[in-house]
Amino acid sequence: MSGRPIVLLTNAIHEEAEALLAPHAKLVTAPDTQPNTLRALVGNAHGIVVRAQLPEDILDYAPLLKGIVRHGVGLDFIPVGGATARGIPVANLPGVNAQAVAEYCFAALLQVRRPLALMNHILKYESWNDAREIAPGTTEISGTTLGVVGVGNVGRKLAEIGRLGFGMTVVGASRQPGRMPKGVEEVALDEVFTRSDAIVLACPLTDETRGLVNAKRLSLMKSHAVLINISRGPVVEIEALVEALRGNAIGGAVMDVFDTEPLPREDDLLRCPRLVLTPHVAAITSTSLRKMSIGAAEEMIRILSGKLPDNLVNPDCLAFRTII
Repeated sequence: MSGRPIVLLTNAIHEEAEALLAPHAKLVTAPDTQPNTLRALVGNAHGIVVRAQLPEDILDYAPLLKGIVRHGVGLDFIPVGGATARGIPVANLPGVNAQAVAEYCFAALLQVRRPLALMNHILKYESWNDAREIAPGTTEISGTTLGVVGVGNVGRKLAEIGRLGFGMTVVGASRQPGRMPKGVEEVALDEVFTRSDAIVLACPLTDETRGLVNAKRLSLMKSHAVLINISRGPVVEIEALVEALRGNAIGGAVMDVFDTEPLPREDDLLRCPRLVLTPHVAAITSTSLRKMSIGAAEEMIRILSGKLPDNLVNPDCLAFRTII
């Protein structure tokens, strides 16, 4: 590789990670994440650190590319198949944000079960007594059943906190049967929906999980049960969820991910009852951002040095790989 390599950052990364990576490459931060912007910038790039959706054809514009690193875990932002066919290694950071996502899920569940923000608002702007009237209708999560769909790094952390921290019973379903952590009862997917008082979707988006939560599965849920989606938007059939919420078929839902992001202002979800929405932030805290940025920088340095990343997700690329 002649000259100083260029690394394209789809979004800014933590300043400590920039300082770590800067001696090894010239860093170019995209001014926005529009497909044409990324296509225009990737032509001279030897590496990409990914925090936003890449265009499916991005590799057609990247003749010098030697590696792609996901600033996080989910790989649906990256055309992994295309990278493999071109001999380009792709890396991610498994488990790096599991604690942040798990804490988000319990914060969301507690917000639904004991809405302190609502009580605070009513106490401040209406009356003490009106705020107190909410309390008798709230419930505790201790002794209830937590269902986890996708018991990977996030799912395992959820199970640990739920079981040991709150005294919950935890049931789970996974693509890889027989690998449940201690204390998690492995059950069929439909049984997760029938038994759980709260269900967290923590599975990756694949052809098998697209539309996994449909009208049939929502109909299996208890009338007070809560659905939390920190997976990807298309895992849930939105029309079915809106109908279930409007018809009081389930107790509530929390969504951090959506079919279209940012969520359009005219979207029906914004006017749906008993639905808490957040803008794809479950994995984002100052702590997790630093960890993800430094991890991504370290993996990119390995790639630029001619080494394989520690967390290579497409080993088949080696069959197509040219010498760096």
